Amino acid sequence: MAINKVINKSTKSHGAMRNVIEYVLQDRKVLDGHVDIIGPYEADKITYDEVYQAFLSEKKLWNKDSGRMYAHNIISFHKDEKVTPEECLEIGRKFCEEFFPGHQCLISVHQDKDHLHIHIVTNTVSYIDGRKLHQTKRDLEKQKVFTNQLCADRGLSVTEKGKHFDGTRIEDGEIRGWSKDKYKLLANESKKSFVADCAMAIMETLQDCTSREAFASGMRQRGWTVTWTERKKHITFTNDKGEKVRDTNISKTFSMNIDKENLINEFTRQNELRLARLRADREREEAEYERYYREVESAAEGIGHAESVRNDPEAGAGDADSLIRKLDSEEEAARAERGDRVSERADREALRRRSRAEAERRAREEEQRAEKERTRRGREGRSR
Repeated sequence: MAINKVINKSTKSHGAMRNVIEYVLQDRKVLDGHVDIIGPYEADKITYDEVYQAFLSEKKLWNKDSGRMYAHNIISFHKDEKVTPEECLEIGRKFCEEFFPGHQCLISVHQDKDHLHIHIVTNTVSYIDGRKLHQTKRDLEKQKVFTNQLCADRGLSVTEKGKHFDGTRIEDGEIRGWSKDKYKLLANESKKSFVADCAMAIMETLQDCTSREAFASGMRQRGWTVTWTERKKHITFTNDKGEKVRDTNISKTFSMNIDKENLINEFTRQNELRLARLRADREREEAEYERYYREVESAAEGIGHAESVRNDPEAGAGDADSLIRKLDSEEEAARAERGDRVSERADREALRRRSRAEAERRAREEEQRAEKERTRRGREGRSR
């Protein structure tokens, strides 16, 4: 029996990619060196740094060193499954050939727990044509079916809905395991599996939720309607199949306090965190504005290069323009991240234009003074 999981944590940074590669290649997990890499790789030995550099080289080659960096799949076998590390490695290769052709794939078999499991880290940029890897929900379903087929072809057990590994039926309401980490949520697949689905939706929605309305909206996006009225003591969740779950059912089954009082407290906490982030962003913004004004004023007044302006009147304006263009670029990037309003950007642009015009005016005045000085000196020379 093999379970196929996709890890959906943030994968949009070089650090995240390097960390996951280092993790899956740890010696204490890969006990007998059952690792392989598919695609371009020049080093003689598979090490996390060499794999990271190989992935990075392909991204830079195709100028796609941004966005999602990698995909991370785990194929995990039951502890009683009679499967060998060699078979696991071959299953990993077949899986990559089927779903990630043209992409670099790192395959690692971990043996540090009571069950074997395969980690597959895939570079999202194809080394064939530079296209980015995109996976849909349908692709994930195909991966599960293909994994079952790989197991069946090797005489291994196949996951059966509603049954344990030994073939016995999973009783209604039975929970095989629980963790508040949504990636470790394991619940039964019998008639009441929608209770676990509801708990998962609640956990995801509460990650960044600041009001009752936002909570209801987030649950709606995940396929659950929230009935929360003052007349009724409990909250009821209903999915598109008409299946209903009470807050008390979720709380008792998964040890989650999600009654009205606790949810309101959570909204308050999230609001406080949001306000704290806004205050911190505002303070950073004000500090950036002050630095920006100081540097523009310095450029406009010619501080640090007054002599070069006298010798070359165009230098002052050029340096100021260069600085302003640089600051424009930095400020625009920062604004894009913060999502400031268009009107604020327009005000900022107007200020930049005024600063640029002021710098140019000062440069012209300096040029005129220099010209007058040259003329005066010329006249004095002729009078002698």
